[in-house]
Amino acid sequence: MNDFFHNQKAESGHVECLSQTFPNEQARREHFLKLLSEKLKDPAFRTTEGFPHGTDEAILAMSDPPYYTACPNPFLEEFVRRYGKPHDPSVKYSREPQTIDVSVGKTDPLYKAHSYHTKVPHLAIVPSILHYTDPGDLVLDGFAGSGMTGVAAQWCGSAPAAYRHELESEWKKQGKAAPRWGARRVILNDLSPAATFIAANYNLPFDVEAFAKAGKELLKEVEQEVGWMYETTHTDGKTKGRIEYSVWSQIYSA
Repeated sequence: MNDFFHNQKAESGHVECLSQTFPNEQARREHFLKLLSEKLKDPAFRTTEGFPHGTDEAILAMSDPPYYTACPNPFLEEFVRRYGKPHDPSVKYSREPQTIDVSVGKTDPLYKAHSYHTKVPHLAIVPSILHYTDPGDLVLDGFAGSGMTGVAAQWCGSAPAAYRHELESEWKKQGKAAPRWGARRVILNDLSPAATFIAANYNLPFDVEAFAKAGKELLKEVEQEVGWMYETTHTDGKTKGRIEYSVWSQIYSA
């Protein structure tokens, strides 16, 4: 789930999550990790279809509950109860089929941040979410892959003005009403723990500065340890060059 437990930080620095208040993020994480740890001891829970192989320690290490768990998320029911809307027959819902062509490239930085097979650019998903849902609606992606539906749902509330103007102009040409901008809440599910882990890291808030600092330190350590493996000597026999990639080819002759 992305941004959608309505996690809030008050001026005092306290964190609100699922109607509970914690002094900080660490306290919130420890509280829900304890609940998840207790849930993992339930044999019935572990027989849930699609439950991953692995130790409790590994599952807990990957998880950041209640936002993301590397197993079936036991907090989903509470989340849906809090943010879902019971069906009301008196409220009319009607949407014509989405008929606008969607054509986007795969060069957006968000799309390129992590490779994944069958990945769909978030900008190709945004128009459908805007067309079929309203701000605050609950969207379920049961085959979420790398979580681009979650990115698209957040984009509906954070898209830059230039993008909004471009899309609204296109819809106007098609005779469609302007979209209702605003983030949607999303449940992302996939049988692959790797996919859900990627999706969580795409969608959950994090400290950008701390991430950048840790990334630079890691790259520096890797460079010192194995950087020599990506060096080659130029034809002058002295100058060192960096290998970006290697092309392997074979030639066969009869």
